[in-house]
Amino acid sequence: MFPDYRPRRLRKNAALRSLIRETHLCADQLIYPLFVVPGKNRREEIVSMPGVYRISVDQLAKEAKECLHLGITSVILFGLPEKKDGMGSGAHAKNGIIQTAIKELKNKAPELLVITDVCLCEYTDHGHCGCIINNDVDNDATLEILAKTALSHAQAGADMVAPSDMMDGRVSEIRAILDENNFDSIPIMSYAVKYASAFYGPFREAADCEPQFGDRRSYQMDPANSREALRETTLDIDEGADIIMVKPAVAYLDIISRIRDEFDLPVAAYHVSGEYAMIKAAAEKGWIDGERVMEETLLSIKRAGADIILTYFAKDMAKILRSRR
Repeated sequence: MFPDYRPRRLRKNAALRSLIRETHLCADQLIYPLFVVPGKNRREEIVSMPGVYRISVDQLAKEAKECLHLGITSVILFGLPEKKDGMGSGAHAKNGIIQTAIKELKNKAPELLVITDVCLCEYTDHGHCGCIINNDVDNDATLEILAKTALSHAQAGADMVAPSDMMDGRVSEIRAILDENNFDSIPIMSYAVKYASAFYGPFREAADCEPQFGDRRSYQMDPANSREALRETTLDIDEGADIIMVKPAVAYLDIISRIRDEFDLPVAAYHVSGEYAMIKAAAEKGWIDGERVMEETLLSIKRAGADIILTYFAKDMAKILRSRR
C-alpha cells in the first residue's frame, strides 16, 4: 500500500511503460476487408466509410502489395456481382467476382492469406442472407448454396472461408463438402456470434446488401443475449469451426471475453463499419484525436481476448506500428 507501493514508478517514461505493457497490437494479426466490384480501373470511396474503397479486380495487386509492405498478411473479400437473383446464384459462379478476385490475388501475391466471406446477402435481389420460401428465409434450403459457395472459393484458391450468414448447421455442411472434395486443409473461420446490430449500416451501403423487406433478426442474434453466444460457439466448434468470430466487437467486448474464457480456439472479432465510421466522423469534426482513439479501441478488443481483429483501420494501424520500429 502507498507509500510503500507507488504504481507511478513504472509509468514515468516511455521505455518503462513499454517494458511492462500487457497488450500488444501486431499488424499480422489484423485482417483487412476488401470490397471487390466488376469493371476496370475502379476505385470508389464509400461515402459513409472515409478511406475505404470499392475496387475492381485489376486494382487488387496494388492493394495486396501495400498490405504486405505494412505487415498485413491477411485480407477478407466481399464481392458485388454484376447481377443478382432470388437464390444468390452468383455467389458460387465459377467466374464470379470473388472467384476471379481470389485467382488474381493468389497469382499476384501468393504469400497473402486470402479469406472469403461466405454469405448470400450481396448476391440476392432481396438482400437477405438466404433463400426466401413462403416469405421467410429458409434455413435448410440455404445450406446447400452456402456449401457450394465455400467450395467454389476453395477451388479458386482461397486459403480460408468465413461463413457469416448465421444459418443453423452451415459450418457442418461446409466442412463436409470441403472434405469430400479434398479441401480438408482449408480452415473455417465462423461468424459464430453475429448480432442483429445497428452498427452494420455503412457496410450495407458498401456491399449493396440492405434487405428489401423485413430485417435479419430471425437469424442474427438478439443484442440482449450473452449465454446464447456460448451455445452458438459450442455448436460451431462441434460442427468443425477452426476459428470463432464475434461481430460486432466494441459493443460486445464482454462477449469476446466470455468466449475467450470458455473456449481454447483462436478468437476473432470484427470491428465493424459503424464502429469505424463513428471514429472517422468524430475525428473529422475535430472532437477526438482519431489516431489515438483508433489505437485505444483496437487495444480494447485485443485486451478483451481477441487473437485476430478484422478492421477497416488495419492499414492505418499498421502504418503507426511500422513507424515505431
